[in-house]
Amino acid sequence: MSAKAKGKRPHFTDNPQVDSLVAMVMALAGEVAVLHERQDTIERLLTRAGTLDQSEIEAYEPDEAAQDAREDWRAAFLDRVLWVVRANLDEAAAGETVESYADVVEALSKS
Repeated sequence: MSAKAKGKRPHFTDNPQVDSLVAMVMALAGEVAVLHERQDTIERLLTRAGTLDQSEIEAYEPDEAAQDAREDWRAAFLDRVLWVVRANLDEAAAGETVESYADVVEALSKS
């Protein structure tokens, strides 16, 4: 089963580069909002139960397994956030016309 969304990508402006940037920012904003709420819930429940003090969170040093798991999550997260860039690269690989990186940077700087 393909992880690629079906149908056309949404367009917010007349500039496809701006649309790509908006899509990435909105994906990131959604991820951050969900993570913030989940973290807040966990911290409140643990504090209420008396099993966690806020200073323990600040002092935590992850072990190697935790670091590996975080790296795996980070890679998957960046794949989700940067899906639009990957889609554009896929289109270019398929022979569809896309603008150069310099053109994209110039267009975004003028927006």
